[in-house]
Amino acid sequence: MLEQLSLLSFASDGWGSALLAGALVTIALALACVPLGLPLGLAVALAARSRRRWLRTGATAFSTVFRGLPELLTLLIIYYGCQIAARKLFAAMGYQGEVAINTFVAAMIAFSLVFAAFSSEIWLSALKTLPKGQLEAAAMLGLSKGTTFRRVVLPQLTRIALPGLSNNWLSLLKDTSLVSTISLVDLMRQTSLAVSVTKEPMLFYTVACLGYLFFSALSGRVFHVLERCFSRHQQSAKP
Repeated sequence: MLEQLSLLSFASDGWGSALLAGALVTIALALACVPLGLPLGLAVALAARSRRRWLRTGATAFSTVFRGLPELLTLLIIYYGCQIAARKLFAAMGYQGEVAINTFVAAMIAFSLVFAAFSSEIWLSALKTLPKGQLEAAAMLGLSKGTTFRRVVLPQLTRIALPGLSNNWLSLLKDTSLVSTISLVDLMRQTSLAVSVTKEPMLFYTVACLGYLFFSALSGRVFHVLERCFSRHQQSAKP
């Protein structure tokens, strides 16, 4: 037992450092998708409610495609597609060398698109629950559309959408394990390497489970704090 646990040490013959580095890549990848996927999802939701038909059609097509495709297939298409496109672009410019796309960037783009597609449905549902009277009141107060969206609409949308977005975040966190297929050394990839070398699958897969459960529990706590933060004005208004 002690010999098995020594495999998790941070010494030169242990896998502790490698697993920690993989875990940091996992959480870094998931966090990197949020600044791109979340606003893009909101933009898709707003486009879906636009009066312009081509915007509605584009939003529907985007949501349908990236919610319908398996995440692994999206990842592979983005990864290999970007490499082929970059190779052809550089070839047209006269460069004949090898072109490689950074695996982290490719994974970030792929998962951001998937996260945006799923979060757009959450934003869209939140938009439908917003009372129209508030928009009319803001217009009567002379607020511009931009100010109305930032000060009136967006805070309420965020409060309503947070529970759904938390579920999307957890799905994103779990989906990051797929990046091992394109050789990005995340927690799952490091775990597989450790298992292949040490022949101790239960030990390392249990550690990986604990790592993902820790991230999930921490995320749940963060979203709980955010929900309380965005709901504080609503709670203070109750008699």
